[in-house]
Amino acid sequence: MSDDIWARAEIESPCVKVCVMHRESDLCMGCYRNRQELALWGSMSSEERKAIMAELPGRAHLVKGQRRKRGPRP
Repeated sequence: MSDDIWARAEIESPCVKVCVMHRESDLCMGCYRNRQELALWGSMSSEERKAIMAELPGRAHLVKGQRRKRGPRP
């Protein structure tokens, strides 16, 4: 049996399984997508996904060095 039926020509998710939202930027600190992009990723076209993927490296500075920083606890 062939796996060709499962083959897809889609852009892979940039998820790295570090799913924590950065408070100030509202970006995922693992993949740098915002909440709307995360929610809609499965229904986006390849072109929409490519456009977002091209933007992600430029967002890294918004969350870099802040993964371990914690705010005051309530």
